Formats: sequence, structure tokens, C-alpha cells
Amino acid sequence: MTMWVRCEQQGEVQHGVLEGERIALYDGAPWDQPKPTGAYVALADTRLLAPVEPRAFIGLWNNFHAAAAKNGHAIPAEPLYFLKSPGSIVGPEAEITPPAGYAGRTLYEGELGVVIGAVCRDVDEASAEAAIFGYTCVNDVTALDLLTADASFPQWARAKGCDSFGPVGPAIATGLDWRTLVVRTLLGGRERQNYPLSDMIFAPPAIVSLISREMTLHPGDIIACGTSLGALPMRAGMVVEVAIEGIGVLRNTMAAKAS
Repeated sequence: MTMWVRCEQQGEVQHGVLEGERIALYDGAPWDQPKPTGAYVALADTRLLAPVEPRAFIGLWNNFHAAAAKNGHAIPAEPLYFLKSPGSIVGPEAEITPPAGYAGRTLYEGELGVVIGAVCRDVDEASAEAAIFGYTCVNDVTALDLLTADASFPQWARAKGCDSFGPVGPAIATGLDWRTLVVRTLLGGRERQNYPLSDMIFAPPAIVSLISREMTLHPGDIIACGTSLGALPMRAGMVVEVAIEGIGVLRNTMAAKAS
């Protein structure tokens, strides 16, 4: 297993591989067959950024059997997905800030993120699986009251695409078996979500394959696989952590509400 990170030190942004308490630096993005530079930086001396800068940031809804059963939703025949703004992405330790004037509920949603490593256009599941570079943690933050503010038009892009509403990280892990993984989300240190990824309705290869029929996916794009039970509102000052073994802990703080 390899842990790819993107980091900033003294104003310079670089990609690298996490090796304990240091980062081995590489000369390009991990899906571009980069070469090691031979240089290392201490993890403590650098700032981890979101490990991706995607062209497309896609999220799934109603993709877990347990949540569908609890909420009375029918099992979908195909992935139900929306687009989050790539500009919503922030990295570990960044603040989650509600938009100006918003006083409604802001939800966390701990999820597995699929990172694309090759161009995918109308590919089958075997090709889709081969094109998955690795996996990361995602917090699909949602301004719940914006989603339903207009009865005639559910505002998915607006509710989920606000600045800072897409925490991703801390790393992209390769060589993981997603079927064995569990997503845990902690709010203020208290566990609020704990669900197995084996409960997914559409598995990552199927998700990538089916979405690629309709839009071309590019290296560095990211798909959040949807969440299960336990998504709840956050309050100002709360720390939210999305933890997946083998990937790490994505930690962010809910900032004071913007005015």
C-alpha cells in the first residue's frame, strides 16, 4: 500500500509519498508516473493539502442498503449522482465555513472517495476498476436548508458546492481492498457514523463504469461514494473527523457562521 499526499512547504506545492513521519517528494502528480526527486521533508514541517485538484467532483446519493431501508428509499437502478464544485475542496485541518447569510443546518457526511487514474469514457467494469488510482476520505458537507429552499427545484449544486464544503484527504491510498473498509465519522470526538463499505449498492467499479457512459472521467477526478446512517448537523467550533483505516483521518473544524 502506498500513501500519496500533496503538501505545501515555504509556498511550494509538491506531491509525495508518506513514509512514517516524513514525505518522499516526487516530480509530478501520482497518476502521471512521477519519479522520486530524492528529497524528503518532515511531515511536521509541511502542510497537507487536499490530495486532488479534480476537473470533476461527483457525489452519490442513496448508495447504501442500510440507509435506503431506514429512510424508505427504493434501491436505485443506476447511480444517482450530483456534481460538487471543484472549488469546494479543502484539505485536512481547513475550516468548513457556511456561506454568508446562511443560518440553517450544515451536515457532515463521511464517505469513501474514489480517485480516477486514467481517462474513462464508456468503459466496462473491468476497465473501470483498472482505472481507479486509489481511495481517499471525503466529507460531503451539505447546507441542508438550501437543498430544499425552493419547493420546485432541489438545489443540489448550491447546497453541496459552497466554498469549503468538500474536505478531502489526508492521502490517497493505493492497494486497498475497499470491501474490507469501514467509514467512521466523529463529531467532537464522539462517533456518529460507523458503516461498512461492503453495504454499497453500487461498488466503485460499477460507479465509474456507469458514470463514464455519460461523462468522460479524467485522472485526478474524484467520486464520493455516498454516505450511510448517522449524518447530522454540525455546530460552530465542532471538530469533525472522517476516518478510514489505511487512508487516515480527515479532520476539519466547523467555523462560526458567516454573517
